[in-house]
Amino acid sequence: MATVHLRVGDLVWGKLGRYPPWPGKVVSPPKDLKKPRGKKCHFVKFFGTEDHAWIKVEQLKPYHPHKEEMIKINKGKRFQQAVDAVEDFLKKAKGKEQSSEGKLDSKAKKAPSKPLKILEEDDEDLSALRDPSEKDLTDSDPESSTAERLAGGPGTGFKWESSPVKDDPHFHHFLLSQSEKPASSMEPISKRLKIIEEDSGSTSIQAADSTAINGSITPTDKRIGFLGLGLMGSGIVSNLLKMGHVVTVWNRTAEKCDLFIQEGARLGRTPAEVVSMCDVTFSCVSDPKAARDLVLGPSGVLQGIRPGKCYVEMSTVDPETITELSQVITSRGGRFLEAPVAGSQQLSNEGMLVILAAGDRSVYEDCSSCFQAMGKTSFFLGEAGNAARMMLILNMVQGSFMATIAEGLTLAQATGQSQQTLLDILCQGQMASTFVDQKCQNILQGNFKPDYYLKHIQKDLRLAISMGDTANHPTPMAAAANEVYKRAKALDQSDNDMSAVYRAYIH
Repeated sequence: MATVHLRVGDLVWGKLGRYPPWPGKVVSPPKDLKKPRGKKCHFVKFFGTEDHAWIKVEQLKPYHPHKEEMIKINKGKRFQQAVDAVEDFLKKAKGKEQSSEGKLDSKAKKAPSKPLKILEEDDEDLSALRDPSEKDLTDSDPESSTAERLAGGPGTGFKWESSPVKDDPHFHHFLLSQSEKPASSMEPISKRLKIIEEDSGSTSIQAADSTAINGSITPTDKRIGFLGLGLMGSGIVSNLLKMGHVVTVWNRTAEKCDLFIQEGARLGRTPAEVVSMCDVTFSCVSDPKAARDLVLGPSGVLQGIRPGKCYVEMSTVDPETITELSQVITSRGGRFLEAPVAGSQQLSNEGMLVILAAGDRSVYEDCSSCFQAMGKTSFFLGEAGNAARMMLILNMVQGSFMATIAEGLTLAQATGQSQQTLLDILCQGQMASTFVDQKCQNILQGNFKPDYYLKHIQKDLRLAISMGDTANHPTPMAAAANEVYKRAKALDQSDNDMSAVYRAYIH
């Protein structure tokens, strides 16, 4: 079946994962940004968001033939702004063309425009077939031939792939910060597009609009406090500072604050002092006991709370702890939000966490620029406690999955199968993901440097099982996985990465 061949400068509709089709332009990637392995794809710059992403060819459509179709199914304000940006782009292209024609000698003839090429599926990719004389169009004004090429009809045999792009380790979008370009204008489309999901129950679920419309984050003028500089908190604070927030930090081990002071943070001597100095204070600690002690202990948060002060609990704890903390904070006139994060140390460092928030909606909105700095998206889940419940469910699934992966690798070894071959097969099948690839590679290399502590995932499994008991809901898979993690803890793996659960099967 023939497919449309796209070239640098062509306007397209690109679909990334679960997000709606969005207008963009095929551009040349930076020289040091490698093309993903696997299926053919193009590097696309999206209008109205300044996002750049590698998009598979089957997830791209020419702009003009499908314009009316796309406008009918997408009605959002941000989408309309993107379409308007395309039209401005085309006006500039037409004006540039007319200006160029006016300067031509009367005897000179205009070179014919290049037709839209239709290639067979087995043809070579863009880099091999593109005319060497064609200019790489990475700026805001196209060559005049670009608009002319796009005026043609749709190519034959074009089929839109409706299923979402899978989390394939060999196909994902890239931040141009990898190539030492400013990250503020090159963040992935998942950070830009607003997603609203239908309410399936009493809980309102809405994904936050993660980035300002001009493609950069405007930091809040509120004074930010942060308590807890562990694996997750350190990356979060670093990104808050990078995006221009005024941050005061505190950590139980004070030496951990030094690096952030050098980066421009202020130092708070106690949690109470941080809360007193700041408008919004975040905390991210290890477990329910640490979260309670931070608020209720000597020189704790509660002593610094005054009417209007905001407290945001980012630790992964049980719903009962959240309810207790919410009550004591609001009893002093404070405003409370829970916002645990899904991710790892690496994702924290990259500002790609997923934030699950619940509680005071106005605090959630006040934290918008902070959530933009630390995460790729955020969800508001309604009343306090809902985020804790959702986070425990997510970590229960992840912890159980990790234990199953470890079990599979050890069974392969016990039956004389190659563990590396098992990994290669997994990464080519339906379970392919960055998580599977990275964790399995770490296991095979014997690298258990913590990205998410084993003791913490076991704690989350325990809390999820308890939550199931409260709801009278069975959790047999989580209970079995929990026993394996307990075995790993008994083998002194607590402070290693969660993938060290592998060692519970080989001892």
